[in-house]
Amino acid sequence: MELPVAEERPVLVVDLGGQYSQLIARRVRECRVYSELVAHDVSAARIRARNPLALILSGGPASVYAEGAPHVDPELFELGIPTLGICYGMQLMALDLGGAVDRTGVSEFGKTSLEAEGGRLFEGVPEEQTVWMSHRDTVVRAPEGADVVASSPATPIAAFESPERKLYGVQFHPEVVHTPHGQDILKNFLYGVADAPATWTATAVIEEQVERIRAQVGRERVLCALSGGVDSAVAALLVHKAIGDQLTCVFVDHGFLRKDEAVQVVETFRGHFHVPLIHVQAEERFLARLEGVTDPEEKRRRIGEEFIRVFEEEAAKLGKIRYLVQGTLYSDVIESGGSENAATIKSHHNVGGLPEDMEMELVEPLRLLFKDEVRRVGAELGLPERMVWRQPFPGPGLSIRIIGEVTYERLEILRAADSILQEEIRRAGLYRELWQSFAVLPAIRSVGVQGDERTYAYPIVIRAVTSEDAMTADWARLPYDLLETISSRIINEIPGVNRVALDISSKPPSTIEWE
Repeated sequence: MELPVAEERPVLVVDLGGQYSQLIARRVRECRVYSELVAHDVSAARIRARNPLALILSGGPASVYAEGAPHVDPELFELGIPTLGICYGMQLMALDLGGAVDRTGVSEFGKTSLEAEGGRLFEGVPEEQTVWMSHRDTVVRAPEGADVVASSPATPIAAFESPERKLYGVQFHPEVVHTPHGQDILKNFLYGVADAPATWTATAVIEEQVERIRAQVGRERVLCALSGGVDSAVAALLVHKAIGDQLTCVFVDHGFLRKDEAVQVVETFRGHFHVPLIHVQAEERFLARLEGVTDPEEKRRRIGEEFIRVFEEEAAKLGKIRYLVQGTLYSDVIESGGSENAATIKSHHNVGGLPEDMEMELVEPLRLLFKDEVRRVGAELGLPERMVWRQPFPGPGLSIRIIGEVTYERLEILRAADSILQEEIRRAGLYRELWQSFAVLPAIRSVGVQGDERTYAYPIVIRAVTSEDAMTADWARLPYDLLETISSRIINEIPGVNRVALDISSKPPSTIEWE
């Protein structure tokens, strides 16, 4: 996986197919140590060339003996680089170093009691603690010269250490929240074993990216499409900090944003940061394109096409511009398999699906960052808290939260309902605890009684979920009194609504959005 590298020496997380591989990299970064994810087939020579502070071998679903199971270059263990194997990574390390792994018939899944018996990884943590296990195979013989430093009821070798060779292994997952002292164990490895400096901070990221942007674009003009989301906003501010008025932002307001969001974007960038900004108000144009359309994919396609047309028209007015800012995140890079697609402007991202034949070179100042790091950089740059912590919002906006045809009337109803929901959730102090919270307007009406009269009006569905990364999500257990307040306000304050329902489905089997 080729990546634009940071100036810092990295901790390389070797991805062996585990569901928590990205999480390991994030946890290392939370210790203010820069980390990257690399493929398991990376050679020892390439690892040596990167001069990493440490290696971490991730978990994985396979058995080390299974045909086609992921393996690593055995020479990795001879580089003298501090190395930590987690779950499958520990088993692979044990096997390659002359130990033994077997399926004993006793598996461990979920919370497990662990007893630590010394060792550098467990310094300063309780000898008896709870950890999260997820394995069928077990290390039954540690590598020669390695000390067994932890055990569980079903796993006599739950951790081993070979300090002379700088090799460490744990059968459990320290990166998950279900291992309460897991972050302390990771810190012991990073700070105590690898002597890694805690220098990966928002300030350091800003300084480094400002230098990179200046080196890349020189005196050329740069264009950025603002969506109002945190990714495009932080990317724009970073570029503006680097090159000032060489940057022009284009904010295409399709009319599907939440209440007051367009005003907030314009005030923040044009008024507060004095970023050159073109605000294109195009609600009528986009609504016309959606007239009579009910299929969600057709909605997305038409909105994407119209966005392209509007953006192209505005870009043409500015003359020849060589560079385009895109808020690509590190998670996007990982999902696309590296930088092979770096020259392609991704349709799913904040620029709304720009055509690939636009002859612009990408500027991607967030390419090394996860979402939580983007928020920290945004806060450091002075972006208002309301924008820094804005919940994820789909590019097509409210149009895909209206089931069926999008009309001005239905858009106003949903916008008003969503505003009440957001206001009450913020007032309850729950906004930042939720991954997403929003209202949905179904394409049905139901019978109600309001003011001694029968009504035939729309229902509003409330959707609120908790999640780490949107890959899975659980419905949020909002307090009953909060739900009562939200329901009462929506029904009483919005003409055309007489019913409020709560979506209590998880992902999977449902998705977070309705369309």
